[in-house]
Amino acid sequence: MRKEVARICALNEIERFHEEDPFTEEWTPIADTRIIIYRSRFEVDLNRPRQKAVYLEPKDAWGLQIWKSRPSPKMINQILKEYDAFYNEIKRILTDLRHRFKHLVVFDLHTYNHRRAGPKTPPADKRINPEVNIGTGTMDRNLWAPLVDRFITDLRAFSFLGRQLDVRENIKFMGGHMARWIHSHFSESVCVLSIEFKKFFMDEWTNEPDPIQLNEIRQALQFTVPGILEELEKK
Repeated sequence: MRKEVARICALNEIERFHEEDPFTEEWTPIADTRIIIYRSRFEVDLNRPRQKAVYLEPKDAWGLQIWKSRPSPKMINQILKEYDAFYNEIKRILTDLRHRFKHLVVFDLHTYNHRRAGPKTPPADKRINPEVNIGTGTMDRNLWAPLVDRFITDLRAFSFLGRQLDVRENIKFMGGHMARWIHSHFSESVCVLSIEFKKFFMDEWTNEPDPIQLNEIRQALQFTVPGILEELEKK
């Protein structure tokens, strides 16, 4: 978070971090093309529509009182310039890759909380909080069905420390704005898999990760790559 924004933010670093998507950059080495966001979502949320990218009210951000004083129109405009620059860069990168390859797959990596009531309380109901939620609600599912099904099957088949991960589709999340934007601009050539890992691999209140599970998730994602490439060859 830039200094001028942090000065008027009412949240401390731990409070902010609780709602971020931490450690996802640890999983990006599985691909040659990587995009890692280091800007706090409390400054600009790149996975929301432009008009909602800057949280202004508690209702925008899980009931949190974000600001000591409301950002000025000038500051908001400056923040939205970064938002626009990000999407311009995404378009440039995907356009360049599209010229080199017939089809592309984007791993849109996120994490989500499951102990919102506090660190000592029971975790959220597993029936509606899978360890891995695959969001496909922003795509033409029929167009990408073999690839999506193969990805989910392979991720479930990976031996995660001697067990299988609970991987389900569109249970908790269906995909965010970035996936929707990419699918609207590259509908038949780019498939975005919005992958949400429940924070079972870390303490979401102290922000301490389990390095073994963190690495195992990277290996699980890597395990799915051959199958995805195989399915792309069929298109």
